[in-house]
Amino acid sequence: MHSFDVTIIGAGAAGLFCAGVAGQLGLKVLVLDHADKVAEKIRISGGGRCNFTNRDTGAANFLSDNPRFCRSALSRYSPRDFTGLLDRHRIAYHEKHKGQLFCDHSADDIIQMLLAECAASGNVSRWQPCAVRSIRFSPSSPRIHWPSSYEIDSNQGTVVCGAIVVATGGLSIPKIGATDFGYRVARQFGLPVVTPRPALVPLTFDEAAWAPFAQLAGLSLPVKIETGSKKDKIAFLEDLLFTHRGLSGPGVLQISSYWQPGTPIRLNLAPDTDVAAFLTEAKTRSRKRIANELATLVPARLADTWVAQGARLGHQWERPVNEASDKSLIALAEHLSRWEVNPTGTEGYRKAEVTAGGVDTRALSSQTLEATQQSGLYFIGEVVDVTGWLGGYNFQWAWASAFACAQGLAAKLQGSSPP
Repeated sequence: MHSFDVTIIGAGAAGLFCAGVAGQLGLKVLVLDHADKVAEKIRISGGGRCNFTNRDTGAANFLSDNPRFCRSALSRYSPRDFTGLLDRHRIAYHEKHKGQLFCDHSADDIIQMLLAECAASGNVSRWQPCAVRSIRFSPSSPRIHWPSSYEIDSNQGTVVCGAIVVATGGLSIPKIGATDFGYRVARQFGLPVVTPRPALVPLTFDEAAWAPFAQLAGLSLPVKIETGSKKDKIAFLEDLLFTHRGLSGPGVLQISSYWQPGTPIRLNLAPDTDVAAFLTEAKTRSRKRIANELATLVPARLADTWVAQGARLGHQWERPVNEASDKSLIALAEHLSRWEVNPTGTEGYRKAEVTAGGVDTRALSSQTLEATQQSGLYFIGEVVDVTGWLGGYNFQWAWASAFACAQGLAAKLQGSSPP
């Protein structure tokens, strides 16, 4: 039987960072993971350069059934704290767009930094691949100096520890080993789970309805995209990408986290232009086809498809702009500025960057991420019902929740480990 202060299940961003901090705080830590490779999600993120945080991170950049929960951890470990760590490891990075920070060289720089932080204390062991077969909880007893203890049966032996940290992530990208393990552990110990769903994911449409736009696959443009109504409306100004099956790109990935099945999304395809005024003015000076005038606002392929689709719907848009009625031009402008479409679904966990939902934060301490009704059991990172926007926010939640957890572990277990 092997003995550790803390066992962290999951060798991803949150798990490795928590291990490094906890180890340097003097705790004896075991990290185990069923996968044979470490931190694959870091490795593939950001096109291989890892969008590891966002300078502008705040609680408003996250969604959760309990939206105030993330504030405590985020306030105690900031993007500046993490970039300070990169500076100490001499890892070069740059800002790409809207506060998004990427490695200059490779995502592997982040992985090697996390492994170096784990190695620095000499207190962190890692078992990979290692499958967990069962977990048992034991109340404190005279022979054990921890406040409580757990036994973990694995294919590498039985581990006894004072606390367990579940850092197993969500269901996104199953090809790199994503499973529902973390949710099963939560339910085993009576913690509620907010129904998981794919987030930051492309949206799909009915094949027949989408047919006129499928030919635009690969075309991108900046848009304003929104969903919801009144007080729950959310909007983003980001790029849109047409695909054979629907819509993708940063704008769609952002809105997908908020989109509810059966509801529409609305797009302004020329967000920087008063299209009605533009077309009305063009009518006074131009004899070009309407599609040619539109092509100064949106890509030509989209302009041609838009006009042709309008003709099929009975609009008189396939003509010179000076021959179009004011009513027709205003209708075109409204359609382009407020295109309402109804997705039928998403590309699912296979293409989702993260999983929304997860372990209900109302069952966790916002200070330490410990289960309030289950001593010594912690949940951090993506497995928790805290989901960030696209652009480095989810990694910052991994770092912040891991840091808060490690601090909480040290306060709980420091000086109470078995001899």
